[in-house]
Amino acid sequence: MKKSWEGILPVYKPAGFTSHDVVAKARRLLGMKRIGHTGTLDPQVTGVLPLCLGRATRVVEYLQEQPKEYQATLRLGIATDTEDMTGTVVEETDARAVTEGEAAAVLQRFTGVISQVPPMYSAVKVAGKRLYELAREGKTVERKSREVTIYELEMNGFANRDTHTDVSFRVLCSKGTYIRTLCVDIGRELGYPSTMVRLERTMSAGIKADRCLTFEDIERCTADGTLGERLIPVDDAIAFMPAHTVVKQRAAAAVQGQRLSPGAVLPPVEHGLPVRLYREDGQFLGIFVRDPESHAVTAIKVFLSDQQ
Repeated sequence: MKKSWEGILPVYKPAGFTSHDVVAKARRLLGMKRIGHTGTLDPQVTGVLPLCLGRATRVVEYLQEQPKEYQATLRLGIATDTEDMTGTVVEETDARAVTEGEAAAVLQRFTGVISQVPPMYSAVKVAGKRLYELAREGKTVERKSREVTIYELEMNGFANRDTHTDVSFRVLCSKGTYIRTLCVDIGRELGYPSTMVRLERTMSAGIKADRCLTFEDIERCTADGTLGERLIPVDDAIAFMPAHTVVKQRAAAAVQGQRLSPGAVLPPVEHGLPVRLYREDGQFLGIFVRDPESHAVTAIKVFLSDQQ
């Protein structure tokens, strides 16, 4: 009988796979269907792609909202229609005059809340169609700008390549940030066409690349019975939520979905913020929230049955 896995499987996505390809491959390797990924990566992009297994799929929405970290390289002096090197070159110029100091100074201007226009080669929908579908038809449509947050941005590489200049950087950003577009906008600020030549996601949902497994690792760990040791428990994966404890007398009521009085949960729960709720013995019960009107603490997602 196949084992039913539960938890977060931190996968290192190789180039050439879509996020859906990774899920399909994991389903074959693990022999289970209930798997969800926590954020799309373009096929040529490598890096951290946490997969939620079994009931852990219920926290995908929370993990997706967490900041993400990338290591990227942009090339000054060349522009493509896709904003990366998979596209057709539409402009090229000599960019050797840019200095390392100029590049570092411009990067700092992009920290904080910035506005981005989604690239045509993206999954954003306009009038019911994906932008990349319209782009493949040779169409360009007006896109609304959106605000994203760049928490940290630091240059960690600078090199001249023939008539072009490569600038590498690490960026910590909010969900929905297009690094390709960031590369193009940085180039525009420097006065040159630019495109993204390399991208690796180095952290997602607090999980770093050094914690991830390759497909080969997953296959080996599944065969030798050690995969369970590599899975991240659901409550560890959402450790960004505050942890609270329900008093012993109301633990059963909590997993049955009953409302809890504010005094039954310690420390007191703030209004509107989801929290992790535990029994006094440390057993994780689920995600709960305090209702702003009734002040009762109620279940959003329960992970422990009343038989456990």
